[in-house]
Amino acid sequence: MKIRVLGSAAGGGFPQWNCNCRNCAGLRNGTVRARPRTQSSIAVRGSDAAGWALINVSPDITAQMQANPAFQPGRSLRDCAITGIVLVDGQVDHTTGLYMLREATRPWPIWCTDSTYADLTCGNPILNVLGHFCGVERQRIDLAGSPFAISGVSGVSWRAIAVPGKPAPYSPNRDKPVPGDNLALVITDDVSGRSAVYAPGLGAMDERVWQAMQSAACVMVDGTFWTDDEMIRLGASKKHARDIGHLPQSGPGGMLEWLAKLPHDTLEVLIHINNTNPILDEDSEQARELARRGVEVAWDGMEIEL
Repeated sequence: MKIRVLGSAAGGGFPQWNCNCRNCAGLRNGTVRARPRTQSSIAVRGSDAAGWALINVSPDITAQMQANPAFQPGRSLRDCAITGIVLVDGQVDHTTGLYMLREATRPWPIWCTDSTYADLTCGNPILNVLGHFCGVERQRIDLAGSPFAISGVSGVSWRAIAVPGKPAPYSPNRDKPVPGDNLALVITDDVSGRSAVYAPGLGAMDERVWQAMQSAACVMVDGTFWTDDEMIRLGASKKHARDIGHLPQSGPGGMLEWLAKLPHDTLEVLIHINNTNPILDEDSEQARELARRGVEVAWDGMEIEL
């Protein structure tokens, strides 16, 4: 099983188009050593190199597809190696790219929960719009934890875990989240038995996802903010990280405390990194702390093989 990071930034990407924080301005003018990043998405393939699943579809999907020639096997006039799509939530930065895939020659098989499906057919009816183009074959994700498979992605099993977090602003559940608004995915190689846990949005650690993380060979988890008050201190928001559904890395009960409890051979990767997070600056003290802890910061094009 191979996992490829298509985009590693949070909503807005890095640098964000209208942001002049130290990171964004520094990347533009060359005073901060950092890599540009597109908005968060990964792809997974099994034993067949011509069959990939797309997890989340960011607004940057066309650039991400062009940066990954493996997705264009060229078997026919109109072709693509993506055989299915899995959505972990209904957020704008994880679904807007669906509009860019409307030229598909068949309906897209899309796995999502009932609450995400409701958000994407009512609050932000993107799936209804796709019905006027390529169409959608919605596949229901079972919150009881039943495994599922994606046609064309051979030798890979999938399981979803509902995790604490915030649904999209246009969701009727925004102020009263329900199970299924946000997911972690457990992705397992059927031959090796090794698994990866993918949780780009995690508002708090949950017992079920923590158990999955402890037995995983790789965890790719919420790296949005370094501190809980990061956006407040910058004057960019009045909300804490936890208020908008993201567990910060630092501080009591933060992500780094949890990662430190995992087995030493676990590959630990932070993904969905906000443009304000100091870990993007490769010379920052925060980046050095991650290096000391053995925690990696995802980048566009990163590959993990299990």
